[in-house]
Amino acid sequence: MSWFDFDWVDAFSDRAFGGNGCAVVHGGAVLTQEVCMAYVRETSLVECTFTGPSDVADIRVRYFLASREIPFAGHPTIATVAAMRSRGLFQGDTLTLETGAGIVSIRLHGDEIEMTQVAPKFGNSVPTELVAEAISLPQDTIISPPQFVSTGLPFCITVLCDHEALRAAKLDAGALGKITEMAGFSGSDMAEPFLVTLKGATQAGDTFSRLLMAPPSPPEDPFTGSATGAMAAYLWKHGLMPKDTFIAEQGHDMGRPGQATVTRVGPPDEMTGIKVAGRGHILMRGQVDLPEIVQ
Repeated sequence: MSWFDFDWVDAFSDRAFGGNGCAVVHGGAVLTQEVCMAYVRETSLVECTFTGPSDVADIRVRYFLASREIPFAGHPTIATVAAMRSRGLFQGDTLTLETGAGIVSIRLHGDEIEMTQVAPKFGNSVPTELVAEAISLPQDTIISPPQFVSTGLPFCITVLCDHEALRAAKLDAGALGKITEMAGFSGSDMAEPFLVTLKGATQAGDTFSRLLMAPPSPPEDPFTGSATGAMAAYLWKHGLMPKDTFIAEQGHDMGRPGQATVTRVGPPDEMTGIKVAGRGHILMRGQVDLPEIVQ
């Protein structure tokens, strides 16, 4: 067993208990998948990160759910950089991360951490009736064809008509299988639709979203940075977002309000990246004793 430093960070928030929590285990990239997943389950968080040295970037970051390792995640990226900055682990206002989805560039703007997610990839469209069944809503509440989009991690982007529909959505986990089969991304088992409305939760926001999740993850994600990037790419591609930069909101109805500034890189029909920026609040820090087994 070995002791690892960790920070528990509320990402996409500048205050305690806002946004989405993530535990960052410094130096934990050496741990096995089984240990990392067990640690996520122990925290009851959606995701945790484990860092280590990199030959191609400033730091390597591994991302874990309770059930598997994933190539990239948005709020854990914000959390990781906030934790490293709070410990003085890098200098300057730029940083590069080695992730399973490629190199992610980071730039600091005061307290705001901006990550440039990779160029969006557009997967298959999904029949509206399948998505409606999976989220337990009438088909006419979905106002644009659902489609898988990835800026590092694929999500089925689903635009709903209003906040009433957004709040009424309930996940039918048994109906997700057919959606997964239609993703169009090799090796992906992400099927939960990312639900978005074209009105913020507050007057400051332009969009308001939810991500309902299947077990063993918690039932809902307070803020989803990777899905926010994919959602933004979808909105720009389909002409649903007139602004080049907008404010995305999520988590308000959970009592964990989160906010991100999203900026398009390149024209809507030829995007080269999506910038997603937010803040991180260090909630707690300490050490954790974990079985260190080098992979």
